[in-house]
Amino acid sequence: MSSIYFLGNYKPMMCGIGDYTSFIARESTPEKWGAISFALTKCGVPLAHNNSIPLDRVWYGIPDRTGFSASVVLNGIEALDKGKNGDIVLWFQHENGIWPDDQRFVTMLTCLAVPKVVTFHTLHFQSRETPSGLRQNQYDLLRLLLPQVDAITVFSHGVYRAVTMAFPEYRRKVHVIRHGIHSYPGVSRLSRKEAKEKLNDYLLYEADLDRETREALFRHRVFTEPNTIVLGQTGFLSPAKYSEVLYPVRDALQQMIPNRRIVAARIGSPREDHQRAYAEQLRSGQDRSGKFFLETWLPEELLPVAQRAFDVNFYWPRECTQSGILAHALGVGAIVAGRDLEGVGETLREAGEMADTDLNRLMMQIREFILHPELAERIEYSALKYAVEFSWNNQARRHYELADGVLHPLTQWLEPYQTLTGVDKKSDRFKKGSHIGIASY
Repeated sequence: MSSIYFLGNYKPMMCGIGDYTSFIARESTPEKWGAISFALTKCGVPLAHNNSIPLDRVWYGIPDRTGFSASVVLNGIEALDKGKNGDIVLWFQHENGIWPDDQRFVTMLTCLAVPKVVTFHTLHFQSRETPSGLRQNQYDLLRLLLPQVDAITVFSHGVYRAVTMAFPEYRRKVHVIRHGIHSYPGVSRLSRKEAKEKLNDYLLYEADLDRETREALFRHRVFTEPNTIVLGQTGFLSPAKYSEVLYPVRDALQQMIPNRRIVAARIGSPREDHQRAYAEQLRSGQDRSGKFFLETWLPEELLPVAQRAFDVNFYWPRECTQSGILAHALGVGAIVAGRDLEGVGETLREAGEMADTDLNRLMMQIREFILHPELAERIEYSALKYAVEFSWNNQARRHYELADGVLHPLTQWLEPYQTLTGVDKKSDRFKKGSHIGIASY
């Protein structure tokens, strides 16, 4: 089996893409992966504390987000490979904030005579900027990049169709590998009541909530009153998540179902300074009766508990190509009502959750769900089935299947939704024993 060296953000960086890479690595054989990442002092994102890192498998040597180059990457390969020169595939995690200079990024790829795969985290397929649905800058990047790589992966069929429509000549290089889904068997077995009790205890007795909010939670019995429906959302704060719409949606649902008490709860905290103004906006919109902003950071083990505790997880982003928060929610069989937008909508529909392009219609779906609680069992079953199919273990395996196909182009294999049949013939020069170095073009 080939070895994969991932390039991009990595823990302890507090970043969804860094998390994504670590989850794939976690399911991989230790000697079969490595990560080449940015110097922690210049990575540009907050760092987590008390994070265990396999230092022998991670090289934090890329100077910063504008200082990357082929020679730097080769230094990383040498540091991780220790001169073994084995069968390796470089696997880049791409997002514009991580690799902000498209031309420099493509030049780096061009100069690396090593098998290369790129996972695109933020490609669109519903844009009006190009006939395919890609944004213009994404089309321009792919036009330069596709000739220089052995394969790219995308998270959704919508993106796959957009890329292959725009570049049919590179269809065989484009592959769907879904975003991985977490497994929480212990949490998924909790009843909604049990999950609410756990979350309530944490918020009242352990979380760093202000006294007024803590007292209001206790007084109104938000998570302990059986007749209360909690419409919730958690995760880091960002204006792109459009969390403020949670409050008017709660008000509208309360009018639709006056005999049930409905509470909106947004749990989260800003992780960067520019998000503090947004936190203040959410704080000013609460009333600490039916609408709560719970400004606290949930520990990793409490996030899935919160998603299990919410009667409905509400998700209506302004724009989003995929969502790490859904990877947690689906893994506990959570009930999600979200916007049918780009890859988020595709995931929600395939997982059997509630989704719509129109907010009023989505609220009608939520109303029907509240009035017919027997629907929960069907939705939970569908979500957990999706979680099993796209577990991190399965998605890690699919990464290595693709890597093997890149190294050995005559190998053929079947991916659940698409037949993958190797890559461009230029990959022949990268078979076992090939030299690792900078290509001359």
